[in-house]
Amino acid sequence: MSVVPMKRISVAAMKRDRKAVLEYLQVLGVVQISIREKEDDIFTRTDMSKSQQVFLKNEDKAEDALAVLKRYAPEKTSLLFSFEGRKALSKTEVDERIPKTTGTIRSCGEILELERQYADLVSQIPKLEDQKTALAPWLKFDLPMDLTATRTTAVFIGTLQGTYTLEMLYTQLKALSNVETFHGEIISADATQTCIFLVCEKEDQPAVREALRRMNFASPPATDMNPAERVREIDAQIADVRKKSDKTLEKIRSYEPLREDIRFASDYYAARAEKYGVISELLQSRRVFFLEGFIPAPKAQEVAGNIESRFDAAVEVMDPGAKETAPILLKNNGFSEPLEGVTESYSLPGKKEIDPTFLSSLFYYILFGIMLSDAGYGILMFLATGFILLKFGKTMEEGMKKTMRMFFLCGIATTFWGFMFGSFFGDAVSVIGQNFFGKGPDFGLKPLWFAPLDEPMRMLTFCFIIALIHMFVGLGAKAYMQIRQKQYLDMIYDVVLWYVLLISCIVYLLTVPTMAEMLSVSPLSTSLQKPMMILMIVSAVGIILTGGRESKNWVKRILKGLYALYGISGWLSDILSYSRLLALGLATGVIAQVFNSMGSMGGNSIPGVIMFIVVFLIGNVLNLAINALGAYVHTNRLTYVEFFGKFYDGGGKKFRPFAANTKYYKFKEEM
Repeated sequence: MSVVPMKRISVAAMKRDRKAVLEYLQVLGVVQISIREKEDDIFTRTDMSKSQQVFLKNEDKAEDALAVLKRYAPEKTSLLFSFEGRKALSKTEVDERIPKTTGTIRSCGEILELERQYADLVSQIPKLEDQKTALAPWLKFDLPMDLTATRTTAVFIGTLQGTYTLEMLYTQLKALSNVETFHGEIISADATQTCIFLVCEKEDQPAVREALRRMNFASPPATDMNPAERVREIDAQIADVRKKSDKTLEKIRSYEPLREDIRFASDYYAARAEKYGVISELLQSRRVFFLEGFIPAPKAQEVAGNIESRFDAAVEVMDPGAKETAPILLKNNGFSEPLEGVTESYSLPGKKEIDPTFLSSLFYYILFGIMLSDAGYGILMFLATGFILLKFGKTMEEGMKKTMRMFFLCGIATTFWGFMFGSFFGDAVSVIGQNFFGKGPDFGLKPLWFAPLDEPMRMLTFCFIIALIHMFVGLGAKAYMQIRQKQYLDMIYDVVLWYVLLISCIVYLLTVPTMAEMLSVSPLSTSLQKPMMILMIVSAVGIILTGGRESKNWVKRILKGLYALYGISGWLSDILSYSRLLALGLATGVIAQVFNSMGSMGGNSIPGVIMFIVVFLIGNVLNLAINALGAYVHTNRLTYVEFFGKFYDGGGKKFRPFAANTKYYKFKEEM
């Protein structure tokens, strides 16, 4: 339950060691470089952007080549491939692979060129097919399609919109052209167009052409072959294009053995681009360079000693300045660590705040388990995540490992609350026993505590109790931070007075029989009403007088105090928000019961058993997926709004060390 303390580290080293020092720090990944000093006559910055762009271009080329291989030579992977993580390479292995990267990038260029050629070839086939389609109505025509005239006649070959008969064609042409002598043929006709062949005397050509234009005449693509010959030629062209494209595709696939080399090249050039980006920020003289940044305090002395022993360098480790805001790195125990991502998704702690991960973990798994609250679903969750952690835990990425551990613990909590509330795939035990094994109506899994479906008000009261404990702990965390900052009066005004007001209100309400009966609890003695009323008035007056204490004007102070007291309505709405624990818990159980009832409609027969199994599997998989997502979302919502809202603002900046941020391999360095 802590934020890792940070130190400032300054390194002054010979320029000849710049590459080696940066590579060492990059592989370690423990220093966030942050240069404060400005340039002067001695120390300046060197623009390395051109070299960086070359490396980024090589990285992009490698990624594009991998995308081509993925598209045309897909890799065979297991269903759990995404959990395997990156393969670790030692410094020796990295050094052995580096000389091959230049040739690998050249091969990437060849792959991309082949992919361009393949795309060009493939794009030709639809165009050729369109030409065949356009010639289909002309297959009965046995003259060249580019024929336009003979020695004494003009020839028109083309299409008219709509359906024409030869008589209609003659009638319309004579009317529009005033030409009486011509010869026409209908090659083919359908609902959309009519293909015609028309011959007239040469002196009548202008008039006939104008008449055809007015009839929306269109000429087909010209060719010196008849349509049947042209179709045969197109078929030959398509076959040739397909043959060439197949050969090109085989050439692309022949690069598949280079996939791992390409991945390494992508990572290598990405790391080099990042390194050169840092070099551009370094202050350097003709012989010396200067580097500064933040480092986790536990590693500071060891890294400083290693640099001084390996290189001709001077290293200084110091505390950050009073006005500096150090980056945030969280460190928690195994129970809380899986929720660091949840905290980070909201915001990392500010300079004077505590890490809320531990406190939120005390409730997070409980809230999730109550919302899902089915022992069958919980068992599936912790078995699945447990298997993944056992199989891939050593190689899995840290973020994914935390997520799996979080759902593993959520699965255990879900199993616990499922048995407490008597839910195992809904009422599957009862339905199976009664429908397929002849058990009585009382057969089934009994709740260890109570069944929320039978006692919803009792469950709602339990949810409100959790809400009060959850938010009171949040308010207590605010008191802790104020005590740590020696803000003792602020702690009394902002926390103690609210504790008194809220507790006295709750006790007073529980002395009212109607309220106690609504909540299914025994009423408290009415003798408590008067002292609770006094405490409510005193604490409310205290909040009014102190809620706007930063104002010197008493009118503004009282108005702000009244507004602060109005915040009690927010507490009421926050408590009611926890009714979602009841709503989601009931939804999970009811939906599971509905699917169980649907599955059992086939009765006790072989088809009925098959129907039950199918409906049971599909229904419960869907129910688990939907309600597990709902439980995750609403648990985060209760944590962010109702819990963090009582004490936590965030605003810290994440610790982002200079590292080899690679996709496929981890570059190791022994400390």
